[in-house]
Amino acid sequence: MDRPTWLSAPNARVVDASLLIGVAFVVTTGVVSLYSGRPSRAWVFLTHGVGGLVVAALVTLKLARVRRRLRGAAESAVVALSALLAVVTAAALTSGVAWVFGASLDLGPWGLLNLHIGLGLLVVPLLVAHLYWRFGLPSSADFEGRRTALRYTALVVAGAATYRLQSAANAALETAGSQRRFTGSREEGSDDGNGFPVTSWVADSPAPLDRETWSLSVDGAVADSLDLDYDDLARDERRALLDCTSGWYSEHDWQGIAVDELLDAAGPEADAEWVSFRSVTGYRWSLPIEEAREVLLATHVDGEELSHGHGFPLRLVAPGRRGFQWVKWVEEVRVTRRRDHSERLAIFVSGFR
Repeated sequence: MDRPTWLSAPNARVVDASLLIGVAFVVTTGVVSLYSGRPSRAWVFLTHGVGGLVVAALVTLKLARVRRRLRGAAESAVVALSALLAVVTAAALTSGVAWVFGASLDLGPWGLLNLHIGLGLLVVPLLVAHLYWRFGLPSSADFEGRRTALRYTALVVAGAATYRLQSAANAALETAGSQRRFTGSREEGSDDGNGFPVTSWVADSPAPLDRETWSLSVDGAVADSLDLDYDDLARDERRALLDCTSGWYSEHDWQGIAVDELLDAAGPEADAEWVSFRSVTGYRWSLPIEEAREVLLATHVDGEELSHGHGFPLRLVAPGRRGFQWVKWVEEVRVTRRRDHSERLAIFVSGFR
């Protein structure tokens, strides 16, 4: 019996255009996921996973079509670039699937999830270069109406079904992947004081700080600036979950001073809208002022004084935010009227000052 015509391979230019859209979608949702720590954003991770499976299917179709051409990679720089793009894309997809099923990889300060992220980002410039040489926009004649719609509907449904099946497989096999949070992170070191992993974003790693010379300033768009010593900090307590983009999460009881208390003492001006938390390294991140009133600046975790690696003498505890936004070694709380957009660059270069 002949198979339905809609199950045959799509037009080559349609596959190329679909790959472009698919990779753009997966990279975009991947980047957004780095900023998403609240359960209401779980859909970002779900669509990222389904999108990755759809891209894997499209890459398979593409490789099946061009496999003979790849033999000429040694003679053609363009073909070599295509081959490299295929390898990196496959590696990004494979590392993501391996992480989902509980695999681990020790790469010094990084792990398997970091490798997946790095490979995914590397796909972008390779794809742009590939498209420059190879891409041709599909014409209306390349689309086959209902047949094309059926093909891509089936592809997306298959991707969603496969994503759902991996959850069942993980649970049945009791893999490490079965214990993942919706972000993909696995639990490590909860309720163990400073026993959770020590990580730093990029190269942020200052020398240990002396509590006798360290102080916290609260300034900016406020009526009264504050300057507090370590011993001036209150001991409020809050339970919060830290979810790191390196692929782990840890839940603790944090003790320190409520930012709401600091803001009430300083008196933000009427048009103040943001609060920037700044590290001794220049690393910083801002929160809307209403959200900032809900966070804590911690001196202790589970009753233990924070270690240097975890941000002693003071670190931000911001529930619902990812780990890189929990600023460590805080020395300044600055109230502002507008967001400090330079912080997006500062988090990448602060460790090289």
